[in-house]
Amino acid sequence: MKFFERDNERIQTVDGQVNVPSLINGLTGHLSTEEPFYVLDIGNIVRKHQNWIEKMPRVVPHYAVKCNDNDIVCATLAALGASFDCASKGEITKILNLGVSPDRIIFANPMKPASHLRYADANNVKCMTFDSDVELHKIRKICPDAKLVLRIRCEAEKALCPLGKKFGCDPVEEAPRLIKIARSLNLDLVGISFHVGSGCSDFPIYYKAISFARDLFDYARTHGYEMTLLDIGGGFPGEKNSSIDEVASIVNTALEQFFPDKSVRVISEPGRYYVSSAFTLITAIQSKRICLNSQTGAIDRIMYYLNDGVYASFNCILYDHQTPKPLLLGDHKGKKYNSTIWGPTCDALDQLVETIRLPELEIDDWMVFENMGAYTIPVASPFNGFPLPKIYSYISKDTWLMLNDLCPIAEDNCCNSVGNELVVSYENAICA
Repeated sequence: MKFFERDNERIQTVDGQVNVPSLINGLTGHLSTEEPFYVLDIGNIVRKHQNWIEKMPRVVPHYAVKCNDNDIVCATLAALGASFDCASKGEITKILNLGVSPDRIIFANPMKPASHLRYADANNVKCMTFDSDVELHKIRKICPDAKLVLRIRCEAEKALCPLGKKFGCDPVEEAPRLIKIARSLNLDLVGISFHVGSGCSDFPIYYKAISFARDLFDYARTHGYEMTLLDIGGGFPGEKNSSIDEVASIVNTALEQFFPDKSVRVISEPGRYYVSSAFTLITAIQSKRICLNSQTGAIDRIMYYLNDGVYASFNCILYDHQTPKPLLLGDHKGKKYNSTIWGPTCDALDQLVETIRLPELEIDDWMVFENMGAYTIPVASPFNGFPLPKIYSYISKDTWLMLNDLCPIAEDNCCNSVGNELVVSYENAICA
């Protein structure tokens, strides 16, 4: 076995496929219960990428860095030939530092600070979104040769995080006006983008949005634009045992109907799809309170206090509307009680599960939470002075060797992506 160190992250190569439950059993056998930790299965991300290419071969994924900006995640996807959706100067810097070509980045924040625009322009990141006339004028002043993508609003009724209130213009009323303004400013409008909402479960909305995009491609042509880029955004499921088969079928059908001309490049901005199931969080009970019925003296409720909470990994409850489900390690039998699970801080907002039926547990018992890779790590804070979880990362030897043979793999697998060359090795990217 081989170890690499980078800050608080450890990468270990193993024979055969990574067995997460077995690794958790081993780690909890010798690690302290004082601090929570993650197990990252890098192979899970690799398999997700291969599945994407198989199911939607025409759609080039641009990983949404905001979802989880972990260095290992970004380096893995860069090695695989994926491209990137960046929302800020900081995210652009992180991806460029991996050796990724700037034409593999879309600056997909419709409202960009002027200094971030100047940084993108100086580093040749030209592809960027907008959804207002004010943003157009700002871009013209700072980055006049930008490759502009107009973001329209077409939102799913069922999505964990709706985005339409903040971003996207109306495709019928506003978008044609913005196309005219772009033309009057002599700006290079190259495509249309949309985002149906993060954690979408209303997949037919992709068909509707792609049809809107087709209408705008045709309208833009009447104003001298031959647009070449369609960005179908994010919203794809990534939890354990989830599938993109349904949404892939809808997207592929819509592309064949509305964009049969393969000269139009199609990209996407998946985030949770890649990382949700790759990260498993392991926490321990640090305190416990038994609440008795005042009349009978029987146990009415048991409250457990974990070493991780909503201000750290479980911020996904607040920001991503997640409902984490604990799994217990060990053999726990006996009567079950109404239980409440809390985080460690002094804030009453720090509640992880309001009511769940559990057998009586003890201090230092472990709880495991799957699907904890999306919108957790980037938002975590050390509020109240509690440490953030360490990440123990594992990869099979076969996958490690494959990722170190980067360029041929990326060029074979990334279909229509541009600039697949990676100028640093995978090992250097995550261990330098």
